[in-house]
Amino acid sequence: MKKILIIEDDISIAELQKDYLEINQFQADIETQGEEGLRKALEHPYDLVILDLMLPGKDGFEICKQIRSKKDIPILMVSAKKEDIDKIRGLGLGADDYITKPFSPSELVARVKAHISRFERLTSMDESKAHHIVIGELNIDRVSRRVFVNQEEKLLTTKEFDLLCLLAQNPERVFSKDEIFEKIWGWDSIGDIATVAVHIRKIREKIERDPSNPKYIETLWGSGYRLKI
Repeated sequence: MKKILIIEDDISIAELQKDYLEINQFQADIETQGEEGLRKALEHPYDLVILDLMLPGKDGFEICKQIRSKKDIPILMVSAKKEDIDKIRGLGLGADDYITKPFSPSELVARVKAHISRFERLTSMDESKAHHIVIGELNIDRVSRRVFVNQEEKLLTTKEFDLLCLLAQNPERVFSKDEIFEKIWGWDSIGDIATVAVHIRKIREKIERDPSNPKYIETLWGSGYRLKI
């Protein structure tokens, strides 16, 4: 049974989410405090975190950032804030999706199922394919989902790793922003293709010696991105 952590300070909303998840054969735990929610997320083997943005003690942005620095699990951010800047910031920090209150519990369950399924699909490796992708000083270990540049490990979020792998497995192929968004996020996700540029920038900051003059990920204006070899 898949385990979900709900970090939500409105207990009535949290209990409604928990009820619908359990009806759909998930095990769900609730935490109403930011600090305690972060501790549970880091110390226990959850399959997905439902994370409210506005929390006492520590907000959802900071919690998302800290989870991403330590663990590779799907994060579904929930908020009453509808501004695009909040969505882009949340996705840029590593959230896999962003859903705005009010929403139907059945929609939440559908998104949980979709993200767990996509995560399992992306992390299941085909043994007939190479476990490592090596391009110059860049070494991508697809099994352990770790990235090294000149033997120094770089910590990437789930989506950053998936995006980098997509480009690295298809070197010299140009992917449009629409293609990348569809393959990595799926069109059923909240957000837009602006998050693609955010993730490309963050990947460059981690793997490039000079992000403003990238060696690996090239921008082709009006077309998209490709990984050079």
